[in-house]
Amino acid sequence: MYRFSQGLRLRNVDLIDDGLAASSRTLAKMAKKITEVCCQGLSRLKRRGAMRVGGRHHFVVLDESQFSHKRKYNRGRFGNTWRRIKKWVFGIMEVSRRRRKPILRLVRGRSRRHLLPIIRKYVRPGTAVLSDEWRAYHGVLAQHGYRHFTVCHKRNFINPTTGAHTQHLERAWQTYKCQVWRRRGNRSTKSLKRHLCLIEWHYWLGNRHRGGVLGRLIHDIKRAYK
Repeated sequence: MYRFSQGLRLRNVDLIDDGLAASSRTLAKMAKKITEVCCQGLSRLKRRGAMRVGGRHHFVVLDESQFSHKRKYNRGRFGNTWRRIKKWVFGIMEVSRRRRKPILRLVRGRSRRHLLPIIRKYVRPGTAVLSDEWRAYHGVLAQHGYRHFTVCHKRNFINPTTGAHTQHLERAWQTYKCQVWRRRGNRSTKSLKRHLCLIEWHYWLGNRHRGGVLGRLIHDIKRAYK
């Protein structure tokens, strides 16, 4: 629990050598239990309606990225899910001086009917929304009460007129994918959803708790196992 809260991503063989457990199966069960506890804590936050971002004095970044199992040198096996369907992760991030608030949702496509309901559910009206010029956003966000600013990535990374850019979320994708890859979390749809939930838990609950990530983890364990 302490190593999990410190964000250390050690290999099972290293943890076994340190005497944490006698087998990798035990470590896998421990990690699964902790992940389930974190997901339950995040579910309680969603049920209270507290997992919303934006506002009149805040700005939110939108972007999409593909998470899939990649084979090295085109060798090895594909996961059963990823062989047929490539899944996209839609990201919403509120950016402020002190913290980042990501919302990561697995979607089947990047069309307007897939992305717009998620935006309306999690982003408050009146928010300044920054995105690229993907056609799913074009001309529709302003109709729902958002102030929309775009950047054309074919020409530049930062809009020279408005200063709009998506660099905050573009940089975060690399961090998120690294965490998922280290835990082999992109092998199936179920495991990817669980790891995306874990990333959200760290930013929404773990890092904001007065006792730190470990304090929040103990709090959620107490709620899950009364």
